[in-house]
Amino acid sequence: MRPRLLAAALLLFSTACVHAQAVSFEWFQYTGHDAVFAAPLPAGSYRNPILAGFYSDPSITRAGDRFYLVTSTFAYFPGVPIFESTDLVHWKKIGDVISRPAQLDFDGLGISRGVFAPAIEFHNGTFYVLNTAVDSGGNYFVTAKNPAGPWSNPVWLKDLDGIDPSLFFDDDGKAYVVNNGPPASAPEYSGHRAIWIQELDVTAGKLIGPRKVLLDKGVDPATQPIWIEGPHLYRRNGWYYLLCAEGGTGPQHSEVILRARSPWGPFVPYEGNPILTQRDLAPERPAPITNAGHADLIQASDGSWWAVFLASRTYGGTHYNTGRETFLLPVEWKNDWPVILPKGEPIPYIVRGPALMSAASQSPSTGNFTWRDDFDSPKLKPEWMHVRVPRKNWADLRSKPGALTIHAQAASLESLKNPSFLARRQQHTSFEASTAFQLPRTGNVAAGLVAFQSEGFWYFFGARRVEHEVQVFLQRRKGGPTETLATSTLAADALLTMKIRGEAGAYSFEYAISGQPWQILRANEDGTILSTDLAGGFVGATIGPATLR
Repeated sequence: MRPRLLAAALLLFSTACVHAQAVSFEWFQYTGHDAVFAAPLPAGSYRNPILAGFYSDPSITRAGDRFYLVTSTFAYFPGVPIFESTDLVHWKKIGDVISRPAQLDFDGLGISRGVFAPAIEFHNGTFYVLNTAVDSGGNYFVTAKNPAGPWSNPVWLKDLDGIDPSLFFDDDGKAYVVNNGPPASAPEYSGHRAIWIQELDVTAGKLIGPRKVLLDKGVDPATQPIWIEGPHLYRRNGWYYLLCAEGGTGPQHSEVILRARSPWGPFVPYEGNPILTQRDLAPERPAPITNAGHADLIQASDGSWWAVFLASRTYGGTHYNTGRETFLLPVEWKNDWPVILPKGEPIPYIVRGPALMSAASQSPSTGNFTWRDDFDSPKLKPEWMHVRVPRKNWADLRSKPGALTIHAQAASLESLKNPSFLARRQQHTSFEASTAFQLPRTGNVAAGLVAFQSEGFWYFFGARRVEHEVQVFLQRRKGGPTETLATSTLAADALLTMKIRGEAGAYSFEYAISGQPWQILRANEDGTILSTDLAGGFVGATIGPATLR
């Protein structure tokens, strides 16, 4: 064969192989219908959580008449979403702090490593986000003039040991970093940590001067409190307030407050601590909200104070597939002490809103709603995430306009790299997620829907070609080897629609061909394996389309 003809043949063969490794999804739809969101919303009120689903470790700042909020994303990419609001209740995602692959690398990390607990501040026209890249660089800060981005590359704070750094600008222009770190001497017990302070030269990007412990162990050292963390400093009426989370991220989680006349202390704890917790409530209460803590305070333009914090909506006692979500409550000042929620009171699902609140719906941030993507935009919708940082642009909206084409990558779901799975947060305990696609006539790929908690805990509801037929299958991984739970062989070669239904800890998997009735492959499978408390880590479940080799 002539060289030119050979090259053309090889190109055609290569193109055919590429297309055989890709599947186009026509649409994706997600619907949530939680009972706790079914109650009518009175005028002037809002629903908690304000950001439903896996939006943990919220931090907030104000610039003029607008509020900006960031949350943790761990090893998902893009990382650290930033939301904007004019009333503290209705939030719109405007960008991501970690939006370029060159900023951070999450390869080799478990899904609950990566970026922890971001803290955002606005000062003199510049936005700052401090953060910890756990196992992937340490502590750093980034800056932006426009909160929508672009954000700078990380400025690494190499001498800062620990996690959860936040930034405080005092009235004299000095900037301080407070963070969780090891105690000054050997830890006395598991979970013994300390809160430290050091001045930061933001221009030079360096910590300067002495470093000092502000709080060792917690507000009551005699009780050996664990995991004092998530610190924030504020100034009000001549007092400096140190707000911290305490008790770990589970049911004993709480928020405590201390104050001093100097940012260097000495800090005295509030006698009424904790100022937020749910650990003293009966576990069997209806529609429980647990794990409350990791708060940040903000003052609105009308002088009112508010707290954003994380908590979890559980079922079956301790399970929560929706992860740690972002809640909002008013702050009451008592004798110059802030109180978020009196002891013994449950976090309310419906709350009287701020005076500046608009009348718009909170969907799709919270409440019951349907969210659909017909893939007819030039860019992916901002709700989509990747597991770790993609090395190639395998989520393709151009090859087939009006569809999402996913080019299969070598990484598997259980790997510590970037599988070709596009993830969207599960925001409801009761939900449905569905999509439609057709397998290529050749090639050895599997496509379908993934319900994902971590590389060790997931379901893959997919289809693959087996000789001249299509096989629908359900695979599961729950901390051990991958299992195939069920298969069904289809004679028809047509558009395949797949749906996952979740009802608390029961997940069902259904499929249909070209508008025919739904067929159940498996019903009421164990959904608790997608619960954070069972799978471990800090993230919530996600769901979305995948094409895998």
